[in-house]
Amino acid sequence: MRIKTFYNIFYRHRVQKANIFLKVYILIILPFRYLMNIPYLPKVINLDYHSKKNSELFKKDLDFLFEYFNSDKGEYYINQYMQPIKRNNKRIDAHGYSKIYEKYFEKIRGDNLNVLELGSFYGNAAGAFYYYFKNSKIFSGDICPDLFRYKSSRLKNFYINTSSMSSIDEILIKNKDNFNIIIEDASHTLKDQIISLFLLFRKVLPNGIFVCEELDFPETRKDMNLGNEYPDLKQILLAIKSNQDFDSKYIKDEDKKYFLENFKSIEIYKGKINEVAIIQKK
Repeated sequence: MRIKTFYNIFYRHRVQKANIFLKVYILIILPFRYLMNIPYLPKVINLDYHSKKNSELFKKDLDFLFEYFNSDKGEYYINQYMQPIKRNNKRIDAHGYSKIYEKYFEKIRGDNLNVLELGSFYGNAAGAFYYYFKNSKIFSGDICPDLFRYKSSRLKNFYINTSSMSSIDEILIKNKDNFNIIIEDASHTLKDQIISLFLLFRKVLPNGIFVCEELDFPETRKDMNLGNEYPDLKQILLAIKSNQDFDSKYIKDEDKKYFLENFKSIEIYKGKINEVAIIQKK
């Protein structure tokens, strides 16, 4: 983890709210806090080597793997979002998406797929997907790719800013790779959820799946919809399911037309805490 990443994740929000004296104090102590945390960062794991001694993991279900790799997509996890030095071993409720995903993924887990997750953080879900989708390539994009703690010949970790249409265009749209599964788990803001789905739906292969996690964040968290905008992605998807028209300044007409002509089904599920949308392509 670079010191810039450490600052952006753990201290930038404090600096933005602080008075001038507190700002100076934070910037002075930041290098010391950073060095203190370095020994507590999760170690980088080469999954190709790891799998030689843990081949039984290829047969495990998603919930087991999510908990094994400490992904918040499972039923329980240890908080990975606190500073590494402050981490404890207390298991807390996670999103509980495992059983929902199994309904769609179990029948294709042995296929040769391209699986993309946006918002990979440490890469814990990628570790789980490495074993679950044993014949697939796993692509992991994040605004801080230096956080990623896994390596494999089947893993590709890269930078992307899902708040930027140009970043999505340059890094994914113009790239030759298409995907059987895209899981959007990045910023969860109103704008980012909308542009990620409508820009990237073209990159979903026929019969593929697009997943939007924490779909309800823009309606349940003020920081995910600072302008109190309307509609959010959940409202758009519900309108489509009801055969109603919708309009958003974040969706181009050609992208709206493409989505409406190519989606097969839209389902919204409630996990343990938040909602997730599963969109299947024709």
